[in-house]
Parts: sequence; C-alpha cells; structure tokens
Amino acid sequence: MGKKICVVTGTRADYGLLYWLIKEVEKDKDLELQLIVTGMHLSSEFGFTYKEIEKDFKIDKKIDISLTDDTPIGISKSMGIAQPLFAQAYEKLSPDIIILLGDRYEIFSAASAAMISRIPIAHIHGGESTQGLIDESIRHCITKMSHIHFTATKIYKQRVIQLGEQPNRVFNVGGMGIENIKRLELLSKKEFENSINFKLNKRNILVTFHPVTLENATSQIQFQAILDALDKLSDTNIIFTKANSDTDGKIINQMIDNYVKANSSKAVVFTSLGQLRYLSALRFIDCAVGNSSSGLTEVPSFHIGTINIGDRQKGRIKAKSVIDCNPTIQDISNAFNILYSNEFQNTLHNVQNPYGDGCASKRIIKILKSISLDNILKKSFYEVDFNL
Repeated sequence: MGKKICVVTGTRADYGLLYWLIKEVEKDKDLELQLIVTGMHLSSEFGFTYKEIEKDFKIDKKIDISLTDDTPIGISKSMGIAQPLFAQAYEKLSPDIIILLGDRYEIFSAASAAMISRIPIAHIHGGESTQGLIDESIRHCITKMSHIHFTATKIYKQRVIQLGEQPNRVFNVGGMGIENIKRLELLSKKEFENSINFKLNKRNILVTFHPVTLENATSQIQFQAILDALDKLSDTNIIFTKANSDTDGKIINQMIDNYVKANSSKAVVFTSLGQLRYLSALRFIDCAVGNSSSGLTEVPSFHIGTINIGDRQKGRIKAKSVIDCNPTIQDISNAFNILYSNEFQNTLHNVQNPYGDGCASKRIIKILKSISLDNILKKSFYEVDFNL
C-alpha cells in the first residue's frame, strides 16, 4: 500500500471543494484514503451533512466538537475539545500526510494536533486574504504549520512564499471549486425546481450571508439591510442558504426563517443545497448575493453577477463580474441597479474566472505521489529578497 492520505472536512462548503480530490485519492491504487469528518457535518442544526458524505465515501472517523454555542466562549470550547480528539484519531489511523483546506477554527485544531503529532500537512487555499474575518489569521497560522501548499492563484502562491515557505513546496494548482462545475452533470431547470419544490420567477437570486467575525455584533443590522433591499425588488424569487457556525450565525438564520415564513410565495430557505443543487442554481439565477467566497471563486464561471456585501471577502482576488458594496440598504439597492443595467449585463459574456481551469485535484494527486516526505518536518525559513 502507498501513502496514507488523511483528508479532514468540517463543513458543507469544504466538502464540496474536496469531493473530487477525495475521489481521486480513493481510486488511485498507490494511495490509501482516510477520511475524518467533524464540525458542522455532525450538527443537527446544520443538517447532519455527514449522512450525505456516507453516500459517497467510507468515513474513518467522526469527531464531534459540540457545535452548540456560536459565542466566542463556545467556539473556543469547541476548539479545545477538538485538538485532543484529532490527536487520538491520528494515532489510530497513522496517516503519512494530512490534507486540510481553508481557514476555519476546527481546521486550525486539526492542524495543531497534526503538528504536535509530527505528521506532515498539505494545506489547500493558503495565501488568500479575507480582511474582515478571524479566518485571515487562522489561514496564515495553518500555512506556517504546513509543509506542502496548494494555492489557487499565482498571487496567493507568492504570498505563501512571502510567509517564509520554501518555493519548491508551494504549488499553484488553481481553485478547487471550478472542478465541480466541469465534472458534475448539473440539473435542468425543471429538475432543479422539482429538487427544491419551488418555482423560479422572472428574476431569481441566491442569498448567502455569513457573520463578519472581526466586527462586533453587526450581523443583525447588516442582514436586515439586505432583507430591506430585497423587498424593493419586483418579480424576484429568492433562494436563501443559511449561515455557518461562526459567531452570530444563529441570528442570521433566525432572520432568514422569519422572512421566508412571511414571504413564502417568493422565498425559500435551505440549510444546505449540496453541491449539485447549488451549482445547478447558478445556471438559472441572475446573481449571487451576500458574502460567500463562492460568489468570487465559482459564480463567475457561470457568467452571472455577484453582489459582494461588506468586508468578509475584502482582499480576495475578484473577477469583473463582482460588484462590491457596503452593507446598507442604499448601497445594496444601487448594486442591484448596476447588476441589471444593460452595460453591466453586456460585460458578463467575457468574464474570466481568475481561479484556474478546474484541474486542481489531478495536479494535487500527481504532486502527492511524487513528493518525498523524508525530513519534511524540519522546515527552514525562506528569506524573500525584497530588493529584487
């Protein structure tokens, strides 16, 4: 048996991004897949999404970190619970390398345990910037705990090197999200409508809004501004997907439930659409609204607009189809006016997604199979010559 590759997933979002990589590891005769599921996947509040994973793959270990409290104290407790449980799982599975994606707090705990356990880490989507989030710091911390790096753009690769990582261990493979667009057989309009039990209208939008974790108690005010702006739209149906388990996410989710209950003829809500329904939705909507990273990394491939609200994604590389606005009724309404203008609509046909060609998983597999792990734990700091 070849290298034992342990993949960790904690949310519906990162599982969707990791799916094809997990699939490639599973089918490769020179690699052995190990799969650890944690975080939101094991929470009833977020739909017990581990059940969907079990339809696709064998789960080697479930790590429940008690996501019942989205306050800072509650999240810190979940992180404290997570680290020793990851260490126990690693001791049992004895992986050769651990694959982690992104920047969430449960992934930080997974990385910390791997570092203490002296297990090499391959980190996906490092070098990115989200200035409104705690995730910004977590992402860079995971980069420094990791030994192999798979970035989504050339600029992100340069940032990882700037953090002191050796250039021969940093690989620009492209974004993971585009691969689903290329490889999944998406639903027709009728199939999609049947799958969500909801008819589309003349105009349709998808709304996903998460808390901005470096701001203090802004979720309710900002999301109310979004709802007020939505109420100004005519002949428009709205598909909501709920916020994640960040601090104050429950506030947003309750507001969505209340809005949908009061506007059931034009609005519907899902805890998780799953990758197939989510990407299928992008074929039939006018734009994605909110502050999800998907609005920047996946939505541009469908040649539709993204209204990116507030600072959660501030600092990320963006396609020309992204309209940035402040989280106020006036600014959001102005963004909708821009979106539906003939001038903006005419630009969408030529939009290029800056996150690659959708072949990231195959590139990662090739590198994982060929790279030597001998003495990889002993890292030396790479000094960037800023005089060049």
